[in-house]
Amino acid sequence: MSFLDKIRACNTWNPRDFRPFLLDGERIGSLRPGAVEQFRRWPAQFQVATDAVYWSGAPADFAGRTAVLAEVVQCLAEEGVVSHLHGEPYPVTAGHREQARCLIDRAAAPFFGMRAFGQHLNGFVRTPRGIEMWIGRRSASRRLYPRCLDHLVAGGLPNGLTLSENLRKECAEEAGMSAELADRAVAVGAVTYCRDSERGLKPDVMYCYDLELPEDFAPRCTDGEVETFYRLPVEEVRDLVRDTGEFKLNCNLVIIDFLIRHGLLAQSDPEYLTILRGLRADLP
Repeated sequence: MSFLDKIRACNTWNPRDFRPFLLDGERIGSLRPGAVEQFRRWPAQFQVATDAVYWSGAPADFAGRTAVLAEVVQCLAEEGVVSHLHGEPYPVTAGHREQARCLIDRAAAPFFGMRAFGQHLNGFVRTPRGIEMWIGRRSASRRLYPRCLDHLVAGGLPNGLTLSENLRKECAEEAGMSAELADRAVAVGAVTYCRDSERGLKPDVMYCYDLELPEDFAPRCTDGEVETFYRLPVEEVRDLVRDTGEFKLNCNLVIIDFLIRHGLLAQSDPEYLTILRGLRADLP
């Protein structure tokens, strides 16, 4: 295994396997052939063509488009085509969150191949022995990646909250962290990837943060999503990422980015430049 293997695992998709989902000429999603056929059920809304699915009957307003998608998603969820509903509204956009054309339930975004946004925080402590990172183990009850290793704080970025508001919320829920401490997190960029998953296409953007924590900090999960925490030497975290499949898949990318920025992945590594490029994949 290698760092590059982890990057490739998050970027396994073939554009020829997906058909664009278009709204007013913008590609807001990417559909598998099986998903494409579902849209024939709503001919007043969607035009299924050989090159794309066009949302030709979309209402002109934000609320109207959101309502139409909610009805479609509810129907798909009731029939089991979409596995479940999450209850968090995500922006439907071909670009930034602020350019949303409407909203969709978080759990349905991969079915439509719609762009999703999240936040991942590297919580670490500087010690006489070197950097140590706080790592969580996901609860066995999690629908996705049960009992895998995860960041100290990581979560989706729903519509209606700013980056700082959502980060405070996630820090409180997942690590029992005060808003004052959460606000010390340093925004360090973003990682992107596009993965063909069993639920559909995931063209995702993860905003990344570093937070240097005090020596006496001890995380406390308040929402039941994490079953235990570990404080590990960064070299051990590095080896777990490179050599095992212990981490939730997309966490690997954010940790690799951390390793690069802190000089823990050598520039002399023959895959160094390929790894750098791989952390910022182009999104459809």
